[in-house]
Amino acid sequence: MKRGYLTAAALLLGIVFGIFLATYDGPIRSILSLVTSSRTDAKAADSREQEGKKEGKEGLIPMAEAQIASGNFSVIPVGPGALSQRLSAPAVTTPDPDRIARVAAKVIGTVSEIRKRLGEEVRQGDVIAMIDSREVAEAKSAFLAASVNFRLQADLFQREKKLFEQKINAEQQFLRVRATYTEAKLQLDLARQKLAALDLSEAEVNNLENQDIGRLQRKEIRAPISGRIIERRVDLGAPVGGEGQEKELFVIADLRSVWADLSVPLSELDKIKEGLPVASSQTLTKPDGAIVFVSPVLNQETRSARVIAAFDNAKGGLRPGTYMTATILLTTKPVALLIPNTALQSISSEQVVFVKGPEGFAKREVAIGESDDENTQITFGLEPGEIVATTNTFALKAELGKSEAEHAH
Repeated sequence: MKRGYLTAAALLLGIVFGIFLATYDGPIRSILSLVTSSRTDAKAADSREQEGKKEGKEGLIPMAEAQIASGNFSVIPVGPGALSQRLSAPAVTTPDPDRIARVAAKVIGTVSEIRKRLGEEVRQGDVIAMIDSREVAEAKSAFLAASVNFRLQADLFQREKKLFEQKINAEQQFLRVRATYTEAKLQLDLARQKLAALDLSEAEVNNLENQDIGRLQRKEIRAPISGRIIERRVDLGAPVGGEGQEKELFVIADLRSVWADLSVPLSELDKIKEGLPVASSQTLTKPDGAIVFVSPVLNQETRSARVIAAFDNAKGGLRPGTYMTATILLTTKPVALLIPNTALQSISSEQVVFVKGPEGFAKREVAIGESDDENTQITFGLEPGEIVATTNTFALKAELGKSEAEHAH
């Protein structure tokens, strides 16, 4: 009897549980599905995070500051700059003709003294040589005589003027003395002008009366400009100034500024304007000169125009007569971010740079814009102020490839 009750009770419980399952089967299954999905998503996110860390480590080249210094990895902060359009042309350096002085004798005589040697620096007004000249001696003597006579006639004129004003002497006597005084003054002025024509300075003329009579034939040859003696055409004792004799003694050049003759093709001539900055091959990209002349006439043999640039040569790096390459800066375009071309490397199909961080250098993919011969515009991938490597980036690329190959194994 009891067994029958138990069987009935079990059957009743089974019916009730079946009804419960039929009623709540959907919600239960949804809850179980959500739990399972959350666990799967968590595992996937963790997997992606680990993969990201893995990729980040693969793009990093660990390097201490000492290693960076010993490896000669130059770095610069990323910032604004300018892209330039340039034109290079062969050129030959020449002295600036406005800074060359040819020192002439200007008198007939003999070189009695040479005070400056070839290649020596001189300042304007320095005595560089002495000439003994009969012509100079005669001109100085005539001036000294005219000077003495003028002083004498001046005294007589002043005395006669007073007597005439006091009505002691006649007017005719006064007029004769005044005429003589005027003639003496004229003779003195003519003698002074002749000395000036012989290139004697005002100070030399005024000091003639104090000069030793035995040195009247001496004429000082002074440097007309400051510069360097680049040519000496006479020796001690050489006759100068006469027919068939040397007329020039020295050539002095101020080489602090030089010219360069550029040969520009006809196809590029329209781009060249006076005033454009120019860089010599010695200074590479830094302009140290400017276009000063563009010839309107073409060379029939080379079909090129003569273009002249003037260069600052205070350091003496440009020697007249040497060949060089001159780079004309045609246009400039400012950009927000600019890096040297040497900072860029190609890895697969990506353009990358190496950004310096606390642990070393990290590979960074970038998007590039316009470029010139030296720099490239960055349009995406870098921020102003970030530090990038600019030299030995090939070594960084090789080190990165080696690191990734080791990681793949």
